[in-house]
Amino acid sequence: MTMKYNRCGRSGVLLPAISLGLWHNFGSVDVFSTAEAIIKTAFDKGITHFDLANNYGPVPGSAEENFGKIVSRNFNGFLRDQLFISTKAGYTMWDGPYGDWGSRKYLISSLDQSLKRMNLDYVDVFYSHRPDPETPIEETMQALDFAVRSGRALYAGISNYNAEQTQQAASILRELGTPCLIHQPKYSMFVRWAEEGLLDVLEDNGIGCIAFSPLAQGLLTDRYLKGIPENSRAAKSHGFLQKNDITEEKLQQITALNNLAQEREQTLAQMAIAWLLKDKRVTSVLIGASSVEQLQQNLESINNLDFSQNELQQIEEILKTK
Repeated sequence: MTMKYNRCGRSGVLLPAISLGLWHNFGSVDVFSTAEAIIKTAFDKGITHFDLANNYGPVPGSAEENFGKIVSRNFNGFLRDQLFISTKAGYTMWDGPYGDWGSRKYLISSLDQSLKRMNLDYVDVFYSHRPDPETPIEETMQALDFAVRSGRALYAGISNYNAEQTQQAASILRELGTPCLIHQPKYSMFVRWAEEGLLDVLEDNGIGCIAFSPLAQGLLTDRYLKGIPENSRAAKSHGFLQKNDITEEKLQQITALNNLAQEREQTLAQMAIAWLLKDKRVTSVLIGASSVEQLQQNLESINNLDFSQNELQQIEEILKTK
């Protein structure tokens, strides 16, 4: 497997086709040595982009703390310049009026805290993690512009903004002189709202796209083909994937997709990642990993990114079945 790098929109930045997200498995409740091994292996395999947010953990903030330790132990000096590190603010991070949403006060305070936790001088991208209905979008974008101009971040990004909000944000940032580098939407075979105008807006504005939750929280893997394993996300009472998400209809779709993946000599997860990368507007796909083995297996997606027209039609038919 040789990592492929894609240009991020109309910028000078090249990102790996597969990036590593630290949303789960890198917090204070997780095994530090496993997290360190995953990050070192990812880098050795050509992943240069590591994606965090202020609240990743659990405990919130602990993923950044652990990542900071791993960087200082393994990526000092010149190696920091080989890493592309992103963080975000926009969801609840602390109690009180300044620990959530999209005010300049919250975003800049949070970024300063993130830099301290990671022991970094700057991040490569700072994101507004979600649009704030109560804060003028101009204020949120001015905060991103300030983050860049003050040297705290090299680029500005947004996440979870719809097509209309993205167009507005992109226009404001362009006027401020800090163009939006990248947008991070939730996007997978099962979650396709990005296709309803957002990808067109990104292309028109020269903004890159990095898809998160490409495996639909594990649904697009072979994990649930024979029921719900005890240690799986769906077996836990908390989290974004619940038992009632795994319907009979979903299982039929997963089984059919899995059969097609096997015909392509891929796992279902590998095919789901490759399916996103078939669209040239998608710069990178953000995967998580709970083990080095899982990471290495999903990186093999790179070996087969081509789909025949027949395969694409089959996938559409499977996804349409109710």
